[in-house]
Amino acid sequence: MEATTPLRNLTDHGVKPSAQRLAVMEYLMEHLTHPSADEIYCALHPAMPTLSKTTVYNTLRLLTEKGAAIQLTIDERNVCFDADTTPHAHFLCTRCGKVYDVPLRETNLERQACIPPGFRTEQEAIYYRGCCARCASQGQADC
Repeated sequence: MEATTPLRNLTDHGVKPSAQRLAVMEYLMEHLTHPSADEIYCALHPAMPTLSKTTVYNTLRLLTEKGAAIQLTIDERNVCFDADTTPHAHFLCTRCGKVYDVPLRETNLERQACIPPGFRTEQEAIYYRGCCARCASQGQADC
């Protein structure tokens, strides 16, 4: 199976490619750390001095609207983004703040809930919060 490129990911989702959009998509696909818009801007700005924070925010909004990325609001203080749009859950370590991908046993999340008749699901998300294995192994007092 051929790996998806940033360009292919954009065009497959109906997003007109530009240098800025390609750079943001490439960053999301290469950095599986669930970065925030500010992290993406700070990483890309040195190589693209004309890139603005507004462009990064607008690009992320477009990628989210078109289904090329998902917006995670697992932490009420920070919004982060993920280029992996396949069904999976997320785990936020409340000690170190890192967000981890968590595989699902059942990928059809609608089967996990009783969606009322006539309702149409547009997005599904499962979030977990707690202490990651690394923080727990370091003897974090509150893990």
